[in-house]
Amino acid sequence: MVRFSIVVPVYKVQAYLHECLESVLTQSFTDFELLAVDDCSPDACGDIVDEFAARDGRVRAVHLPENTGLGPARNAGLERATGEYVLFLDSDDTMLPGSLQAICDRLEATGSPDILVFDYARTYWNGRTARNERAELVAEDSPEVFTLHERPALLMLLSVVWNKAYRRDFVTARGLAFPPGVYEDVAWTYPALVAAERIACLDRVCVHYRQRRRGNILGTRSLSHFDVFDQYDRVFAHLDAQPGAASSKALVFGRMVDHFCTILNKPERVPPSARARFFRSGSRHYRRHQPGDYSPPKGVPGLRHLLIRLRARPLYQALWHARATPPRLRERLLAPSRRLASAVLHLHYRLQRLRPVDPRLAVFGAYWNGGYACSPAAIEAKVRELAPGVRTAWVTGAEHAHTLPGAVERLDPRSLRFWTVMARAKFFVNNVHFPHRMGKRPGTVHVQTHHGTPLKHMGVHLLNHPAAAEGMDFERLLERCDRWDFSLSANRHSTLTWERAYPSGHRALEYGCPRNDVLHAATAEDVHAIRARLGIPEDRTAILYAPTRREYLRDFRPRFDLEGFARALGPGHVLMVRAHYSYADRPGLRELHERGALMDVSAHPSVEELCLAADALVTDYSSIMFDYANLDRPIVVHADDWEVYRAVRGVYFDIRTEGPGVVTSTDEELIEAFTSGEWCGTRATDMRAAFRKRFCAFDDGRAAERVVRHVFLGTPDAVPAVVPLDERSPAPAAGTVRASAPLAGA
Repeated sequence: MVRFSIVVPVYKVQAYLHECLESVLTQSFTDFELLAVDDCSPDACGDIVDEFAARDGRVRAVHLPENTGLGPARNAGLERATGEYVLFLDSDDTMLPGSLQAICDRLEATGSPDILVFDYARTYWNGRTARNERAELVAEDSPEVFTLHERPALLMLLSVVWNKAYRRDFVTARGLAFPPGVYEDVAWTYPALVAAERIACLDRVCVHYRQRRRGNILGTRSLSHFDVFDQYDRVFAHLDAQPGAASSKALVFGRMVDHFCTILNKPERVPPSARARFFRSGSRHYRRHQPGDYSPPKGVPGLRHLLIRLRARPLYQALWHARATPPRLRERLLAPSRRLASAVLHLHYRLQRLRPVDPRLAVFGAYWNGGYACSPAAIEAKVRELAPGVRTAWVTGAEHAHTLPGAVERLDPRSLRFWTVMARAKFFVNNVHFPHRMGKRPGTVHVQTHHGTPLKHMGVHLLNHPAAAEGMDFERLLERCDRWDFSLSANRHSTLTWERAYPSGHRALEYGCPRNDVLHAATAEDVHAIRARLGIPEDRTAILYAPTRREYLRDFRPRFDLEGFARALGPGHVLMVRAHYSYADRPGLRELHERGALMDVSAHPSVEELCLAADALVTDYSSIMFDYANLDRPIVVHADDWEVYRAVRGVYFDIRTEGPGVVTSTDEELIEAFTSGEWCGTRATDMRAAFRKRFCAFDDGRAAERVVRHVFLGTPDAVPAVVPLDERSPAPAAGTVRASAPLAGA
């Protein structure tokens, strides 16, 4: 028999599940089994559970045939448990290092109690950690082993199941099980504590309780919150059946009423149309279960209890409003006066929102009101092909008007027309974000395409990188993220990273990156035509150098001697240089272009065309490498300032060891990589194959079609399956790349 059985119910937590399971498997104490119960999760959780089970024999994967809910999923794990003690851990939480050893030591020191209660800390998206406010209740005071009757204040702790270790024989003997529905912890925790004859405490934080911004059922507005009444009915039925539980009833009752108040005071829980009914149900439960010896608490909490008992909902609401000024009203009172023009536009927008949503109107944008580009452009074109009944509009200024197809309406972001469309459109697609003041209307659909697979830190992960964050308002950022319905992903790495970096309620669509569709659809004739427009001779090998931005550099500065590198490549090659779009000033680059030393393609409107034209890519930490890898052409990573970049920006993995090809750090190494043939040799090919398998999983040329069929046509069942990697035929290179061959004339 193992010492511990740890039950982890799993449902729609793919972004956090790795961290949760790793926190258990890396414990210094190893005598345990981990029962991961996949509650028919629709995301990748089932696969993740199986991966861990295959990797570590202590993990037992349990797959339920249908979604049952948190309580029944825990029961499924409990039925299979063999350990002396059972612990529960929610799959988005983590166990701190050394916790199992500390729990084991405390159980031995207290003579194997029925229940051991330990402490926890809340963790937030911004990195803040806050220990349980009632930590004093788990103090290891004398007596070290007690009953609830001897220490009734223990009921003041949060009524959760995962801050305790339960002796399995005790659980079995008492017939403890979780009920269905929400707030299932209530119907387990109180009966367990009341029934336990020997309870002990461990004054140590063992669990980090993740405070998810979105996705948590307790933060979801629905009628499921009415389940709390059934759960407390179960609790009091259990207490009535226990002769020695009378002394606990008054305290449990007070906790119940406090719980009702908590739910009432959180607007994100009970829908407005049902709040009056919830209040009435709370009043009925108050009178139904009130013990004769109950005394309400003093102050405002006691006043709340009294108002619930008297069914005085208007007075209760007045009390709540008096103690909590609505944030939006507070912001308006404190905000400076807006200019008249802005006020007129905003008023116009609010009035337009009174009109119905237009189900045949879609708005697109990219790169902060830039031109027609990236994945939004690919989706817009596919909408006109597959859903011609949908009218499309693109947000951009006059300077980018020439990039739009004739069939697409241009929306000037300063115009009345812009705010009319923003108020009434049903579909919104962008690779960044729309204006902050634009609210999400019910019935609208927002698609976030992103603009590349992330190597560098994004979103809230920039909290610890202030130089890269550049004054970012993270609260405003996350409010914009809350508008997203769908987030596109080209690979599992992106899926998990977006969920962690932008914690909101969006759903990941693992459909591929639409801007990369052309890399698979283009023919040899298309590639030759693009090269001809760029002026690249047919007999030349084209090398594209596309570095990313450095937050610590104001202007574009190449990371190596461009002219010297072009000279080393020799006359059979063309060096194209594309500076990051954020650099308006590119000193020296234009001069080199005019002298014919290289081609400055920074202003070219389509980076996808540049990728198709290039026979090889030289980059550093730019997301272009993930896109270019779809073409299965050589990639060289020049990482001369890796340590500085990693410190300033933060990265998700080490590109030097997990990259798509040869890695260099000096001018000499870069030139040697090309002159020796290493850039396109066997080792580089093998690295690229592994990179493509990891990061090009869903890019097969049909990403935009998948989005349109699912989102715009509402036919997710018609979404085409992803073509396996080894069956794809990306656009062929046009130049003269010879594998493992040094440069001619070098």
